[in-house]
Amino acid sequence: MKYFVFAAFVFIVASCGPKYDKEITLDDIRENINYLASDSLKGRKSGEQGDLLAAQYIVEKFEAAGLELLFDDGFQEFELVTSAEIADGNQLQVNDNSYEVEEDFLPYAFSANTTVEAEVVFAGFGLEVDRDSLQWNDFEGIDVSGKWILVLQGDPDLDNPNSPYLEFSSERAKALKASDKNAAGIIFVAGTKFSEEDELSSLFFDKNNSRFSIPVIQVTREVANEILKSKGQTIKKLETEMLEQNAGLNLELSSTVKTTVNVELKETTTRNVAALLPGTDETLKDEYVVLGAHYDHLGMGGPGSGSRAIDTVAIHNGADDNASGVSTVIQLAEKLAGDKSNKRSVIFVAFGAEEMGLLGSKSFTANPPVKTDKMVGMFNFDMIGRLDEESQSLSIGGSKTSKETEQLLNDLNPGFQLALSGEGIGPSDHASFYLQDIPVFFISTGAHPDYHTPQDDAELINFEGAQKVMDYSAALVDDVVTRAKKLTFQEAGSKFQRSRGGRFKVTLGVMPDFAGVEKRGMRVDAVSKGKPAHAAGMKNGDIIIAINGKKVGNIYEYMDRLQKLEAGETISVDVLRDGKPTVLIVQL
Repeated sequence: MKYFVFAAFVFIVASCGPKYDKEITLDDIRENINYLASDSLKGRKSGEQGDLLAAQYIVEKFEAAGLELLFDDGFQEFELVTSAEIADGNQLQVNDNSYEVEEDFLPYAFSANTTVEAEVVFAGFGLEVDRDSLQWNDFEGIDVSGKWILVLQGDPDLDNPNSPYLEFSSERAKALKASDKNAAGIIFVAGTKFSEEDELSSLFFDKNNSRFSIPVIQVTREVANEILKSKGQTIKKLETEMLEQNAGLNLELSSTVKTTVNVELKETTTRNVAALLPGTDETLKDEYVVLGAHYDHLGMGGPGSGSRAIDTVAIHNGADDNASGVSTVIQLAEKLAGDKSNKRSVIFVAFGAEEMGLLGSKSFTANPPVKTDKMVGMFNFDMIGRLDEESQSLSIGGSKTSKETEQLLNDLNPGFQLALSGEGIGPSDHASFYLQDIPVFFISTGAHPDYHTPQDDAELINFEGAQKVMDYSAALVDDVVTRAKKLTFQEAGSKFQRSRGGRFKVTLGVMPDFAGVEKRGMRVDAVSKGKPAHAAGMKNGDIIIAINGKKVGNIYEYMDRLQKLEAGETISVDVLRDGKPTVLIVQL
């Protein structure tokens, strides 16, 4: 009787313990995607409760498969800025009149938190352009040092979507111009051509947490007209005059503006989820293959979130982007753990904050659980849930990042129409690994109209198609983790991304830190061999703080400086290297 009770107890405990199916099944795929893309997770925005719940779900799946949890019980935490909020103490006073924040004025997220009281200069559109036939100067004959400058948003060619002034007309570009001219601060206002309604734009966080050293605010036309009143001017009159004459304009004003800005950048904590399956071969187990996918998404959407439904605030469930990719990593973890045939060790990782600028994969490669030179391959699964049944098209990036990859992809192809892209750089987490000279596989069924909208829901997933992609991926992974010789890395395409606008006449040949994590300047994440920066001795991790003596505080300032350079120039680039200042001479 005692034996029966004990045996029954053991059976109950065993039946309640972790269970997984090593086969890739439709039921498991549905279970993973349906949970990760459920409304209860509210879009898995980095740092929010749904983000944490998703991470806990993933770590439980890894643990149930018998994997060794890495870092702190499977979590690698890191900090990030998710939003900007108006804090206490924001004030605006024009002469003797006081105004209300969010009603009459609003700081920008990249404004300095400070108090400034100074006179004002109206400086047209805030432009100073001298490029071939393109000429415009709102600062001619005037000194704005120590003064506020009041400028119109936009540029003189507002009706043209391809305006030649676009690269000079963003608020950041104009704020940099004001800073270069030692202005005390910059005030933006929307002219009637820019916006018929006299309303403020919402506080917008552009996913870059770098800030200017001067206050940057916007005001309503009513406030701007109060600043102009002593000269008998209005914004509408000045705007009309400039556009009719097609020339810059400035005006010294007698008004005094006092402003206190206090914008709080909201910091939060998120995490990567990582686990290890040790290799079975005594020699090859010291080589590691990484299988990854990002698990974060856009939360409730809204301005600055990355949502393509700009005016819609609703749960963005991200079933394809990227619950489908995470499900792939979970399924492959269970399969490999069940098969136990992997000669090389395998690291499974779900990245956080990919949507914020690949922050999770950057954190992982900067502080890896094993040295990156021991990583011999990386598979990144991002949006594999919308396979088109008719075309059977499957996109794979990084196909030329090893000498063997393309033959491997073709030899094991079960019938997909493969769309191969050789380059290792791309808009997802594999880029962080390619920068470390690791062969990468970026597997995706591609974008679709529901991408980054509230319509990316689980019921639209092609589960049978996802299973086909996972089966193919399992075969590819099995080859890479068991082959006698590791893949042979080769550089495939530049290690930096081109400017979308294609407006730069020169390039240093570096991959910038797009997210602006570094506060002292613009960090160089990678240097491309054979390019000017490489020839000058620039190294990965250098922080560019000035070009030709002009300050560089972030990627926006870097791009602005770059736009003014010409091929053939020799320039000086000030960098911080291991905290010490160094000057490099670069031949463009």
